[in-house]
Amino acid sequence: MTKVEMAEKVYERVGFSRRECLEIVETALEVIKETLEQGEKVKISGFGNFVVRSKHERIGRNPQTGATMKIIPRKVVTFKASRVLKNAVNR
Repeated sequence: MTKVEMAEKVYERVGFSRRECLEIVETALEVIKETLEQGEKVKISGFGNFVVRSKHERIGRNPQTGATMKIIPRKVVTFKASRVLKNAVNR
């Protein structure tokens, strides 16, 4: 689903203008992004948690050549679905 498709669903359910709905979706996603950039956790009740985790430096291997290489430390965003979302998906 794209941002435009999300905005269209909001438009159908809420009734604001399409432009306002797109702004709402973009603003919500921007707030989530800014919060994660600051290293904070984002918890959306009934949906799940977004968490920034740190990956340490490690040695990896190129599967095509077999050559070893150093993988630099980095941060990644992980998502863990809530029990409510898991149950809804598995119905």
